[in-house]
Amino acid sequence: MDKKNALRAGALASGTTLMMLLMSSPALALTRDDGDDPGPGLSVIDTLGLYVVAPIVLFLVIAGLVMVGDKSHKQEKQG
Repeated sequence: MDKKNALRAGALASGTTLMMLLMSSPALALTRDDGDDPGPGLSVIDTLGLYVVAPIVLFLVIAGLVMVGDKSHKQEKQG
């Protein structure tokens, strides 16, 4: 019975996703709005830096700060 419900849920989720993709019209993105003044486009290096490298660096910095904070907390309890 669980397999049947999982299959039904998967079919419903994939059907809903497919309908949402079909109903959204990416061609409308080509139509310019009144007063639209886009800036210059990003290069490949700029795009990779902004959307790949920057999030990874931020994640590593936050993870490092959490690990440092956790280690100092453990040292206080042991001592």
